[in-house]
Amino acid sequence: MKENQFDRFKFQPFIIEALNQQGFYQPTEIQEKMIPLVLKSESAIGQSQTGTGKTHAFVLPILEKIKPEVQQVQAVITAPTRELASQIYHQILKMTEHCSAEQAIMTRCYIGGTDKQRTIDKLKVQPHIVVGTPGRIKDLMTEQALFVHTADTLVVDEADMMLDMGFIEDLDQVAAKMPEKLQMLVFSATIPEKLKPFLKKYMENPKIIQIDSKQRAAVNLEHILLPSRHRNKKQLVHDALLAYNPYLAIVFTNTKKMAEEVAGFLIEKGLKVGRVHGDLNPRERKKMMKQIQDLEFQYIVATDLAARGIDIEGVSHVINYELPTDLDFYVHRVGRTARAGNSGIALTIYDLSDEDALNRLEKMGIQFKYVDLKNEEFVEIEDRNRRKTRVKQEDEADKIAKSMIKKPQKVKPGYKKKMQWEMDKIKKRQRKLNQRKK
Repeated sequence: MKENQFDRFKFQPFIIEALNQQGFYQPTEIQEKMIPLVLKSESAIGQSQTGTGKTHAFVLPILEKIKPEVQQVQAVITAPTRELASQIYHQILKMTEHCSAEQAIMTRCYIGGTDKQRTIDKLKVQPHIVVGTPGRIKDLMTEQALFVHTADTLVVDEADMMLDMGFIEDLDQVAAKMPEKLQMLVFSATIPEKLKPFLKKYMENPKIIQIDSKQRAAVNLEHILLPSRHRNKKQLVHDALLAYNPYLAIVFTNTKKMAEEVAGFLIEKGLKVGRVHGDLNPRERKKMMKQIQDLEFQYIVATDLAARGIDIEGVSHVINYELPTDLDFYVHRVGRTARAGNSGIALTIYDLSDEDALNRLEKMGIQFKYVDLKNEEFVEIEDRNRRKTRVKQEDEADKIAKSMIKKPQKVKPGYKKKMQWEMDKIKKRQRKLNQRKK
């Protein structure tokens, strides 16, 4: 059997067995740095891009620390969306199914859109690990059904998203009921200023683990730009999808309204399209996620809800119908593909108004390849900056040529034409020299 590098953390046999079965043999950078801290019960903030394996960075050491013989809540894991909470819960179940009957670890998931009374009735026995959204966990605490005061570890996943969605108050009420010596583990792409007072309240000198953000996106991910050139963007998306014939593609839009429009257009064209956005009710969302996981769709149209937290397996292509307003979301979006060592393609359809955003993405270390769609096939085209460089070079050539020609003291008729002719001659010579140098 292949040697498992996780062995060095001295995990219990069931954890190593589960990792082997799932094909995880080598810790990622965030796992390497976070696992020892969690095992030592230290509080920490982990900042890393999506798809770096952060869920296992807290799940594995938490499982290691659980005392199965003590039937009380020992760890609380919070997430901003039902989908993300459900995803973390299922990852834990994949691990705990390898526990022996005597060492069984009970995990429960508490999210909105489920029968609250049935949940309360089942809480006569408290689980070892609680996973859920802050609102539902707080409700169950208020009902005196869930007791979190025994838990000494609290995980806050996607903390900046928690802030954006207004869950910090609920989270504060959950944390306030937990022990004073609380191990808090916070995972976030960014740490906004408004989040800092909450972190300060519960974390004393936390260790900050920041995974190098220079490598802003996965190594085996190709970033491609397609100019819209005043064409119908919905038609461009349709043609791009047919040209790629992806295993599974996500098309990202900035608004729910646009997601519906793009999905509607593609459906009219005969494509079977799934939709993921905030206007779906809990039942629709659950059904949609199951259909996506069962590979009923080859194409999904989504808002940024799917860029953060929802793990859709097997995404081979990401298409940005429009660039996100917050450019950090570009990294989250494209992080849905090229995961776990696989390759992926991220295509962005851009307008002239996107120039500034593209420049900023390039400064973040993202290198784009330029293509156009002709007769339903992709053809490589010139870099959008090449024309600017050429114009700049011509301006410089003009300056050089002007400096080499002296204006006569007495201006005679036709001198401007003669001066232009001389300048053109110098520029022509300059161009030839440049070509020879190349």
